[in-house]
Amino acid sequence: LLITPLVGYLTASFMLSSLTSRYILEQQTIETVWTILPAIILIFLALPSLRLLYLLDEVGMSCLLTIKATGNQWYWGYEYSDFKGMEFDSYMLPEDTLEAGQYRLLEVDRRMVVPTKTDVRMLITSNDVIHSWAVPSLGVKVDAIPGRLNQTSFMATNEG
Repeated sequence: LLITPLVGYLTASFMLSSLTSRYILEQQTIETVWTILPAIILIFLALPSLRLLYLLDEVGMSCLLTIKATGNQWYWGYEYSDFKGMEFDSYMLPEDTLEAGQYRLLEVDRRMVVPTKTDVRMLITSNDVIHSWAVPSLGVKVDAIPGRLNQTSFMATNEG
């Protein structure tokens, strides 16, 4: 609220003022400098960040287990790629079947199981709409997008 009247006042005073100078109107050099200098500064700030983002997205080749998660309308499908025929669907439990201590909208009939102290690579995709595959305790959240195969890795250090 305070900035709007100030900017309005300054705009009106510049428009109504007849004070002009030939040297103020013909300063292309300074305009070029104050346009290009911030752009260069932004580039120097962005390049290290882009490098870090690229390095964080790389998944090491030392993963011992690969799991493919496929998001569907009301369930997730899991496939352990390193083992033949080991795939299953995980459906959310209805509210009337929950026991004490179970979380509503988070409990499933078949859970994905991963070993502890093992590098696990997750390949995540979707069949229909955008889904979000997340395990907050592992610090992992990846969007499942139809037609795209996203990849992440994690290591479970504790059981549970």
